[in-house]
Amino acid sequence: MNIPTNFKRYTACGSASGAHRALATLRFAPFRAQRRGFTILMAMLVSSLVLALGLSIFSIAQKSVALSAIGRDSQFAFYAADTGAECALFWDMRHGAFSAEEEPFADAACDGQSIGPFSFEGYGVNQIFEFEPAGFCARVVVEKSDTHPRTVIHSDGYSTSCDTIETSRRALQRSVRMQY
Repeated sequence: MNIPTNFKRYTACGSASGAHRALATLRFAPFRAQRRGFTILMAMLVSSLVLALGLSIFSIAQKSVALSAIGRDSQFAFYAADTGAECALFWDMRHGAFSAEEEPFADAACDGQSIGPFSFEGYGVNQIFEFEPAGFCARVVVEKSDTHPRTVIHSDGYSTSCDTIETSRRALQRSVRMQY
């Protein structure tokens, strides 16, 4: 073992405290050499944890936004389906637009859009119309029967316009069915 010159000097003078300091320097010198990269390693570890935490929070927030958009679009689709069913119900109950007893009805309109003309072609024959309440598509099928239920109204609502249902990846469909 190499003894530093300080140690020799302190021991030759007889100073115990100087020798003690020299021994302490010898004892901890290898430990200090091992700690050289510890600060950088600790900084990398902390920054990795903060980055992982930030990415996970961002991922959760992104999924929440997508889920709320799907919920909103689902409501729009349901409202369109309900509007279509209510429109068909109104024209059937108030004006007999789909009735076998009435003359063909040409003036039917829903949300300011023409949905007619309608003429009764026989029981079991579906009468179909579509319109766009507030820009969302509603496709309605009205079926008359001579047995109960005499009328079945099936309305499909979509979260997009009627032109983009087939091409939109985010188009949602909700349905409403009425029987009376």
